[in-house]
Amino acid sequence: MDVSVFSQHLSWIRETAAMRRILITGASGFVGANLARTLLASGHEVHLLLREHHLDWRLQDIRKHVSVTRADLRDADLLFRAVKQIRPEWIFHLAAYGAYSFQTNIQQTFETNLLGTANLVQACLETGFEVLVNTGSSSEYGFKDHAPSEGDLPEPNSYYAVSKVSATMFCRYTAESKEVRIPTLRLYSAYGPYEEPKRLMPTLIRCGLEKKFPPLVNPETARDYVYIDDVVHAYILVAQTSGREFGAIYNVGTGRETKLSEVVKIARDVLDIPGEPQWGSMESRIWDTSTWVADNRKIRDELGWHPKYSFEQGFRLMVRWFEENPKMLNANHVLSCQDRK
Repeated sequence: MDVSVFSQHLSWIRETAAMRRILITGASGFVGANLARTLLASGHEVHLLLREHHLDWRLQDIRKHVSVTRADLRDADLLFRAVKQIRPEWIFHLAAYGAYSFQTNIQQTFETNLLGTANLVQACLETGFEVLVNTGSSSEYGFKDHAPSEGDLPEPNSYYAVSKVSATMFCRYTAESKEVRIPTLRLYSAYGPYEEPKRLMPTLIRCGLEKKFPPLVNPETARDYVYIDDVVHAYILVAQTSGREFGAIYNVGTGRETKLSEVVKIARDVLDIPGEPQWGSMESRIWDTSTWVADNRKIRDELGWHPKYSFEQGFRLMVRWFEENPKMLNANHVLSCQDRK
């Protein structure tokens, strides 16, 4: 099991956390797969709740180290039986639908993100738990001309964002009314090993290793890019820490905005890519904007979390991971440099 990417965090995890029985939803996804690896490496008992049909390529090297239960979050009865059997102490809820441009089914978006979350919370309330960490999204805020704090009014601008803010409010209300710990982490633009191959960073690295640039949108497009190791740190830290709010919401981002032009400059330097990209050769997405950055003061002040990696440091680590795992460059789930969406 390759956990070298996360080795710098394992010492504080071992020192501060007793071993827990843990349930992860969405572990076949990018963030969930990374979280599962770190929890395994620190000695926790890890259970994965997976749909019957799920992507398996992120989990192949850890399957023998985890317990897998097949269940769909939309099936309340099956989910209740699964949770009752596992009886997890910590639950990390990362399953979601609609975050990618190719996930367009509105009914599935709400059934997975809102109904599925409600079903999971209700099942866990029946068995009892120490903490259930819900995964939110920076898209819940919508377009802002500043770094929004957790107290800012959500103005979701997509069905996915509406479903996520609805789930966040459900978790917050349930946590406060039942006096149970259900914090939500609103993630900004996470990147790193095992990321969705169609996303910017894997495509940029894959093409960069071939000394090419992929199709790109406007160079002023901005994101708050947060390296996956820092994201995983936030999940474990919020689970370990008893905050002042049962249903606390935390932004997980660096607090630094990085424009696409800066991303490309760093990629050019790290990968020695010649020439200039063709800006605007990829059509902008509806969520692209020139302002997208986290106000992370709350998670810093209350939990002591802070990002350990600059964008360049994280990008270099991701390049190294691809170089050390060449099969990820050639697997059938990886697209050509011209196929980014």
